[in-house]
Amino acid sequence: MSQTYTSPWMNPELQLFRDNVRRFFAEEVVPHQERWYKQHHVDRELWYKAGELGLLALDMPEEYGGSGGTFAHLAVFFEEQAAVGDWGFGVQVHHIVSHYILNHGTEDQKRLYLPKMASGEMIGAIAMTEPGAGSDLQGIRTRAVREGNEYVIDGAKTFISNGSMADLVVVVTKTDPNAGSKGMSLIIVETRDKAGFSVGRRLEKLGQHNADTAELSFAGVRVPVTNLLGGEEGLGMRQLMSDLAYERVGCAVGSTAAIERAVRLTVEYVRERKAFGKPLLDLQNTRFKLAEADTQATLARVFTDNCIQRMLDGTMDTVTASKAKLWTTETQGKVIDECLQLFGGYGYMMEYPIARMYADARVQRIYAGTSEIMKEIIARAL
Repeated sequence: MSQTYTSPWMNPELQLFRDNVRRFFAEEVVPHQERWYKQHHVDRELWYKAGELGLLALDMPEEYGGSGGTFAHLAVFFEEQAAVGDWGFGVQVHHIVSHYILNHGTEDQKRLYLPKMASGEMIGAIAMTEPGAGSDLQGIRTRAVREGNEYVIDGAKTFISNGSMADLVVVVTKTDPNAGSKGMSLIIVETRDKAGFSVGRRLEKLGQHNADTAELSFAGVRVPVTNLLGGEEGLGMRQLMSDLAYERVGCAVGSTAAIERAVRLTVEYVRERKAFGKPLLDLQNTRFKLAEADTQATLARVFTDNCIQRMLDGTMDTVTASKAKLWTTETQGKVIDECLQLFGGYGYMMEYPIARMYADARVQRIYAGTSEIMKEIIARAL
């Protein structure tokens, strides 16, 4: 991609912030990546360090312990995270959970939980997917039955990001199983020493091995009724839908940065690697493949920048966010596949970043709404 291009939403303050974030990843993340890949989660200390630096509530109001930034600060963070190939530090999910509380929680819920999430004292997770219900949220079976001043929660969740380390889980439940989507509610569960709550195995995944992904079980878990997000039953589906653009544009930001990294790493490799007596970059097929990949990187960057600007302007809509998520994640997979091919046999070796990028990218087309769901949302608006 042209080095003369600058994202229109960038400014000197954000560039200074980028330098600080880049330093954070270089010093606090990159040296530990291999160990975290083997243990399947980052260290708890990383969360505390990020909290000290104000990186866990970037766009949260200062009155709730946040940094008072904007979506642009989040975009910078996600770009720098993808630029070093890190998909394990679950800050995006953490921010999504804090947004559920900020946008839909009661004032007491905001003041109780958001400062702790900003500091790293509490790691957030959203327990949505179940063994028998993924994209079909209305198919969830987790129940929350009110008994006096408490809810009793029973159910099982899977594929939960930040699952084993989370101190605060927003659980998607059915408070009225006969009311369809209008019977769904979100309930906040504090997990520490919580009777009936248990963490199952950390899941072995195709990629993103440094990401904490786990199964969760709720067996008669009791929480006060004040933990009902927003204080009113039946709003769960509406609450979930309201922040989809936030989540999906975030995915697009990470995918775009990954595409750019794949092209950059491949160009560096083919300049040095020789075949038939000349650098691979001198071969027409290599040049043409990279020309296509670089063009796709530019298209992804310009589209994503437009989405970031619309997030800042407050004009982003669900359909456009779905298009961004669909196109960038699908393109991420295609570009990385083409780039891996140019590495030849070395591209299949996990010691080369491109191999890990290939595995890490696959889930981008599944979580935060599958590509098929994105197409359905887009098609309904035609």
